Amino acid sequence: MKKMDKAEMRREMIGWLKRLDFSEKQAIEEKLQQILFSSGLWKNAGTVGVTVSQHFEWDTKRIIETGWAQGKTICVPKCVPKEKELVFYRLDDFAQLEKSFFNLLEPKPEETAKIEKQAIDLLIVPGLVFDKKGFRIGFGGGYYDRFLAGFPNQTVSLVHSYQLKEHVPSESYDIPVRQIVTETGMLKGNGGIL
Repeated sequence: MKKMDKAEMRREMIGWLKRLDFSEKQAIEEKLQQILFSSGLWKNAGTVGVTVSQHFEWDTKRIIETGWAQGKTICVPKCVPKEKELVFYRLDDFAQLEKSFFNLLEPKPEETAKIEKQAIDLLIVPGLVFDKKGFRIGFGGGYYDRFLAGFPNQTVSLVHSYQLKEHVPSESYDIPVRQIVTETGMLKGNGGIL
């Protein structure tokens, strides 16, 4: 059997996520979020960076609301397509979001404050397919790879064990996430259980 390339793995995983039954998806999200919220990573973070999820991704709305309720600074990214860069802005209210590039919900820069990369204590990195070393296949834009290049703090991804593969094709410039939350617990990016 030939190895799947990134595009095939991405397609296959988007298909799986879209086919998930709504109540099953909610049950998985609840487990992932419970493990995240009880972790030291979450408890010790004053500022959390997180994307506003699309319909088939693991929902981040509850993560954002829990962060607000706990007095954390929540910041969300805006894509800068020309440079293929992400810029994070503080989010205090969902009304500060607008539909933009690729129909994503992104912050309105004129209504929010920019948050510098090094001020983000914990970055929740989205992705579709992961391996136990923390390497990931995202949506193919390379935005997070560029952002992670100079990111000094904690990174974590929320992943169902079905999204964990033995090996994910990676390039020399790919930066793995440091921790992975699965429905059964937490993995360190080098494959060890925390």
